[in-house]
Formats: sequence, C-alpha cells, structure tokens
Amino acid sequence: MTAQPASDAATSGPAAPRSRLWAVVLAACAGQFLVVLDVSVVNVALPSMRADLHLSGTGLQWVVNTYTLTFSGLMLLGGRAADLFGRKRMFLVGLALFTAASLAGGLAQQPWQLLAARAVQGMGAAVLAPATLTILTTSFPEGPARTRAIGTWTAVGAGGGAAGGLVGGLLTDALSWRWVLLINVPVGALVLAGAAVWFAESRADGARRRLDVPGAVLVTGGLAAVAYGIVRTESAGWTAPDALGPLFAGLVLLGAFVAVEARTAVPLVPLRLFGHRSVSSANAAIFVNGLAMFAMWYFLSLYTQNVLDYTPLQAGVALIPHSLSIVLGSKLAPRLMARIGDRGLAMTGSALAGLGYLWQGAMDAQGGYLDTLLGPGIVMALGAGFAATPLATIATSAAAPRDAGLVSGLFNTCRTMGGALGLAILSTVAASRIAGDETPGALAAGYARAFQTGAAVLFACVLFMALALPKASRRP
Repeated sequence: MTAQPASDAATSGPAAPRSRLWAVVLAACAGQFLVVLDVSVVNVALPSMRADLHLSGTGLQWVVNTYTLTFSGLMLLGGRAADLFGRKRMFLVGLALFTAASLAGGLAQQPWQLLAARAVQGMGAAVLAPATLTILTTSFPEGPARTRAIGTWTAVGAGGGAAGGLVGGLLTDALSWRWVLLINVPVGALVLAGAAVWFAESRADGARRRLDVPGAVLVTGGLAAVAYGIVRTESAGWTAPDALGPLFAGLVLLGAFVAVEARTAVPLVPLRLFGHRSVSSANAAIFVNGLAMFAMWYFLSLYTQNVLDYTPLQAGVALIPHSLSIVLGSKLAPRLMARIGDRGLAMTGSALAGLGYLWQGAMDAQGGYLDTLLGPGIVMALGAGFAATPLATIATSAAAPRDAGLVSGLFNTCRTMGGALGLAILSTVAASRIAGDETPGALAAGYARAFQTGAAVLFACVLFMALALPKASRRP
C-alpha cells in the first residue's frame, strides 16, 4: 500500500465537509480527554486506594508517577509510530491498549497489579496522545481553523486534567475507587467505534518504517531512574547512595540517549529539530511549566481530604471552578493570541499562574474555601489555560508534514515529563517540611511549601520565555 502524504489527513484534508472535520475533532479530543483524565482522576481516590490495598506513602505517589513516566517516556516512540504506520491505526491501537489496562487496574487485588496496570495504561496513552494532536494539525490548514481546533484540543486536555477531581470524587464516593479506572472501559469502546468510522488513514510520505526502540528504552529508563532518585531523597537525603545512585544512573542513560540519537540512521528524536528555535524554546517552556502545574491537582486533593477533612466527593466538587477556569483560559487563548501574540500570551499565562501559586502557598490548616481554595485556584487554572495553547502552537508551527506526529509527541512528552519530575521534586519538598508529622498543621505547611516552590519555578519560566521564545506573529 502506498503511503499517503501527510496533507491527506484523517478526513482527506480541508476540503472535507465541515461537519466531518468537527466529528474528527470530537473523536480526537475524546481520546485526549481520557489520556489526561487518567493523570489526575486517581488523585482524589488515593486515600481510598491506600486503605484498600495497603499502599505505602511512596507506593501512593507511584500510582501517579508510574503512569506519567511510561506515558512521557514512550510518547516520542508513539508519535513516530503514528507518522510511520498510520495515525488512525496508532490511535486505535493506543486506545485499545489503554482501555484494556484500565480494566485490569480496576480489578487489581494487590499493589503490584495496580502499578503494572498503570504502567500499561501509560504505554497505551503514549501511543494514543500524539496521534490526537497530529490528526488535528494534518486535518486543518494553517490558519484560524487549525488554531481553533488546537484551542479546543488544549481546552479538552486541560479539562480532562481538571475534571479528574470531580469525576474521581463522584465515582469513589458513589461506587469505589476502582471505578475511576473501570469507567474508561465503556467510554473507550465508544470512542474506538467513532474513530473507526470518522478517521481515514494517513502517514508521512516516503517515511522509512523503522522505530528507534533503543532510544525509547534509554529515555524511559533515564527518566524513571531520575524520578526514583528524587523520591528516594525524601527518606534517605540528597547525599545518600540510595538517592545518588539512581540519579547518576538516570543521567547516564539520558546522556546515552542523546548519543544514540546523534548516530542512529532513523532517530527517535532527530536532533535537527532543536535547530528550530520555536521547537526547542516552546518545548523547554512547557517542560518547566509542567514542573509546577501538574502537581497542583495532587496537592489540592491531599489538602482538601487530609487537612480540611473533605470527603472525596466534596473534594471533587470544590475543584469544579478550577476545571472551568482552565477550560475557559484555553478557549479564550486563540482570541487573546490575535491581540498580544503567542509569546505574549504564554508569558502572561505563566505569570498569572505563578501569582496564583504564591497565593495558594499561604494555605494553612484553618483555611476557608473562598480565600484558600477558590481564589488562588481560579488564578492558577486560568493562567495554565492561557499558557498551554500558544506554547502548543509555537512548538508545532515549524514542523514539516513528515514530522508532524514526532513534534506533537515531543510537545506532549515535555509537558508530561516535566509533570512527572515536578511531582517527584515538589513531593520531596513537601515531605521535608512535614518531616513525618501527620497533623493537619504540618501537612498544610508542607503543601504550602510545595506551592511556594512551584511559584518560583513559574516565574523563572516567564523569564526564560522572554529571552528564548521567538517573537511570533499574531494569530488571526
């Protein structure tokens, strides 16, 4: 079968009927929603998981990080596979794997079974997520329609992360924690059916069908080792061999990954991509943003339940305004990009999120809802929504058609990789302040320290973007 050019995208290009194009947007965004939802949906259910499966504190953190690390580490491989073997095919394969792993996780009886299922979920998500953005960028011509589609994709992804608290709370309170995973099974089956009908196959024209598996193994192993080393510092300290060993091994593996990419004939990440200022700077910015922003939902879920004594459902309902704010920010972003430009809005959004983090960093054990959760939460979430769409637009603007899936995977990888490492770092910061004291006051102080550190990261990111991001034109 002859490969179609990338412009012959999932709906046979921009000439496809408008209704069919937006049906493609619906299916692609539904897949992205599931992927991002499962990063955050378990947060509210973590205390229930711990009680039912007798998880340790570290094991609890790895329920989140096992998914995010396999997701981020294999996403580049997933993006390349979409270019080489077909976007529709990889979308269906990834979603099927993700759905099956969700079923296994929901039925887990031991901690290792849950962690293994979360790892396989991450693998499925790594194949699925790059295909969702690639299908959109190759279905719409560059211009207002593509910007709106990317804005919708960003809003849905942000909404998936934000809605995780509410969905997790409802399911945990009404049924059990298992349903935060089992709910993916019927939804995944429905999206699979829609994608099979609405998507048409496409892949990069003339691409060699070869995957850089050694590169994928090295980058995934390197990230996992670095994250594990950071987590070990919580109990062993930064100078202990148990922490320094994994950190050093992770850095060696990541260095080997760069060396392999420079020499292999068909690299997972062609280093030439980083010669594009838009690609390198936007991906670095979303990585640094992810270091802070991903952990917001994790710490707010713990704060509401462990300090304010909310039920899982109350915790989820309390975070609804956060969900709405991040979606609103993502949907307003294309209009604001037309006024102040991509770079200006990315900086504005990150600065606004940083101010929200500072405000949230003043939390204590007697906090009220309006001043401790609602106010800072809206500011943080709105800023996150503003920043994501322009950074995604900048990162994908210079991609050649043959690299569309790869660049999409690189952007998602940097965002999720930053989130996984950020959670490990900020959890360690919080634990060092808590110092084993499980009283509400000590827990609140630890979570506050994590938000204060996140604010510093976001303000540093604003400075970086001012220096590094290209002065992109305003979007119509």
